[in-house]
This record gives sequence, structure tokens and C-alpha cells, in this order.
Amino acid sequence: MTRIAILGSTGSIGTSALEVARTHADRVEVVALAAATNVAVMAKQVLEFRPRAVAMGNGEAMDKLVAALGGSPAEVCGAGNDGLIQIATHPDVDLVLCASSGTAALDAVLAAIEAGKTIALANKEVLVMAGGLVMDAAKRKGVTILPVDSEHNAIHQCLHGRSSSEIRRLILTASGGPFRGRSLAALGEVTAADALKHPTWQMGPKITIDSATLMNKGLEVIEAHWLFGVAAAQIDVLVHPQSIVHSMVELKDGSIVAQLGITDMRLPIQYAFAYPDRWDAPVPFLDLTRVGPLEFHEPAWDDFPCLKLAYRALEPPPHDAENASRGPRVQRSLPIVLNAANEVAVTSFLEGRLGFTGIPDVIAQTMAAHTPEPAASLAEVRRVDAWARSHALELARELESNVKGQT
Repeated sequence: MTRIAILGSTGSIGTSALEVARTHADRVEVVALAAATNVAVMAKQVLEFRPRAVAMGNGEAMDKLVAALGGSPAEVCGAGNDGLIQIATHPDVDLVLCASSGTAALDAVLAAIEAGKTIALANKEVLVMAGGLVMDAAKRKGVTILPVDSEHNAIHQCLHGRSSSEIRRLILTASGGPFRGRSLAALGEVTAADALKHPTWQMGPKITIDSATLMNKGLEVIEAHWLFGVAAAQIDVLVHPQSIVHSMVELKDGSIVAQLGITDMRLPIQYAFAYPDRWDAPVPFLDLTRVGPLEFHEPAWDDFPCLKLAYRALEPPPHDAENASRGPRVQRSLPIVLNAANEVAVTSFLEGRLGFTGIPDVIAQTMAAHTPEPAASLAEVRRVDAWARSHALELARELESNVKGQT
């Protein structure tokens, strides 16, 4: 049995993971669950899967959960960050699926690594903020980190059994989001409702907006750098509207290895739960005779500037030419700033306080106001993150005021 804990069990990844656990009840045991504030869904999950431990995002939500259950059938862990850590380090857990969005799960992931748990990572922000800290801790503890994002999961499969010296480049595919083909000028008029209509994937609101701006792909470039130890110059992005080829690896002899599959997150989740084995999957197989043509295009870099900003954040300092050729493996502060400013800007957009094209404006201005520095500790990561959020929030308010003043 693979004994799992899920951080973010009520979100789209968490519920898909529980579907996998339901299908493979003879192979997967749900030991611990953590969620934010969705008490109704969590109560149903607890009653069905009978985990040994549960946690919620705050004390009020936990009290409501206990009341909804008529007393909890599981051990009630602390709320908020403490609760996440207790779930992630539960002694009966083998594998921790980090499916919570945002930066709240960083402490829990680091604690789980220290406790020797295998990490199935579906949270981009953990590696974008602290990839160096996380990967160094995993190496020191001998912990495996398995990517659950469909793109990185695909690369993991393509690289299975291959030496890193064989890699020429990684090719991440992007659907292009709901606004593929629109100009930057036209994007100024789109609403949150428009941006939340993703053409191929069903995801949470934050990641869906990131897909619409192509920031999602930018964050994945930074993730890929840390997961696979390659420089930014070895990571390319191609727009692939059909979302059938989930990513590719080009080897140094020019051969390209690709992973194809239907668009269903249960597949990469199950891969992580089963690794290094493979299990039958309760999903339709890919029928290549019905797929039709597969298209690949260069991203519209100028119309979707968030992708450029992510590459800029990953670049080593100009004087660090030696590391630039090998890939910058020292944790630096600019990706932290990028991530924090993006979270603030996306929230402002979803709340109707910032226009769609204001998202890259806030990120770019926040990055320009920051002097890059090493971020070699969790305290330094948190300090830079707090500064970036505060600065980005002020910028977002200024942009909102300017818009109101012009109307």
C-alpha cells in the first residue's frame, strides 16, 4: 500500500487524487487530508476515506468540520500552517501530494522532506520560490520529488533511465490559453470571466488565469530548471493547442522523445502514486486516429510578456558566465519577486480591481524595483516574498486609481 497525505484535498488536483485512490483502493490508503476552508467537501471526503488525521486552513473551518461530522472520526491537527506541517509529517504517511495552491505549502513540503517522505509536487510556487532550498534538502535526505504537473510529469517519463548528459533541451508545451491569437491591444478588454474559460483543462481560478497570461508556462520553466538541473537556455516553450503532447525532450543527437496522452490529471497523479510501477488507469486510451493534426507554434512573446518575465527572473547575474553555461543552481531572489507579484496581480484581476494587461505591468515594475540577491535560507525567501507582495499591492492600487481617474 502507498500511504498518502494530500495537502489541498478539496481542490481540483486533490479531488482527482482521491478519484485515483478510490479506483486503486487496494493500492492507495488515504492517511491524512488538509484543505483550506471548504468544509462541505472535506466532510464528505472524511466520511468516505476515513483518514487518520485532518487539518483545515483556520480554526473556524476546523470547528465547522468537527460540527458537520458530529465529532471528527480522525485526529484533528492544528489549523493553518501548523496543520499542514502536521499532515505532511504524519508518521504513517509514505507520500505527500502537495496540491495546495500558492506559497502556504512551502514550510510543509520542507518539513515532509526532513521527515523522509516522498513528495508528489503539484504546486508550482514551492519550487519557484525556493527551488534551491527544496532540491538541496531532498538531495541531503535522499528524498524523491515526483512532478505532478502534466508537463513536468511528461518530462520525467521521457527522461526515465537517461543520463542528464544526453539532454540537449527540454520542450514544454502550452495550450495557449483562451486568448491564443489575440493581440496585446485586444487583451486590454478581457474580463476575469473570459480568462477563466480554459479551452482544454479544468483547473482552479489562479492557475487558469496564469494559463491565460502564459505565466503558468513561465513558472514551469523555473520549475523545470530545478527539477531537472538544466539552464534556462535549455528550456523551450511551444504552443500546442491540442494538448495531446504534454512535453518533449530533445537529446543531443537530435532525437526527440515525447509523452502523449489525454488531458486528464488523474494520469500524472497515478504515475506519482505508482512510481516506479505502472497501474491500469480508469480513463479512455488515446486514439491517435481521432486526434487529428497536431500543431506547434512559437509563443507570442510580445503579446504575452509574462513568459519573458519568467525567463528574465531565472537568468544568472551577467558576471556569472560559468554558472550560466551549467545552469544557475544557487537560489536567487528574482523568481521569488516574480511569483509574489504575480499572485498579488492575479488576485486583483480576479476581484475586478486590475485589468488583464495590468498583470504583467505589476510584475515587471516590481521586478524592476528589486535588486537581485542570493536567497539561501527560508527566512530570506520569506523576507523577499513579503517585500514583493507589499510593493506589488501598492502598484496594483496605483493602476486601479489611474483607471478610475480616466473613467
